[in-house]
Amino acid sequence: MSAPPPASTPRLDLLRFLERVQERDLQRTRDWIATEEQLISAQGELKQWHGLATRYDKTATIYLAGLHLAAIAIWSAR
Repeated sequence: MSAPPPASTPRLDLLRFLERVQERDLQRTRDWIATEEQLISAQGELKQWHGLATRYDKTATIYLAGLHLAAIAIWSAR
């Protein structure tokens, strides 16, 4: 009688590891795509804020403050 094969071999361990890495990378890609779609949607909503779209503000600090206010307004409307 021969001994039963081991439950785990180095090759099998490597394949399981590669599957986990591939799944993790796929999830990161899915998360990135969802984030990009949300950014595109938010960009469309920000275009309604004409002053931000054309950047009438003279300093970057004032522009960033306006951007924050617009983002808060859009976020609170949801």
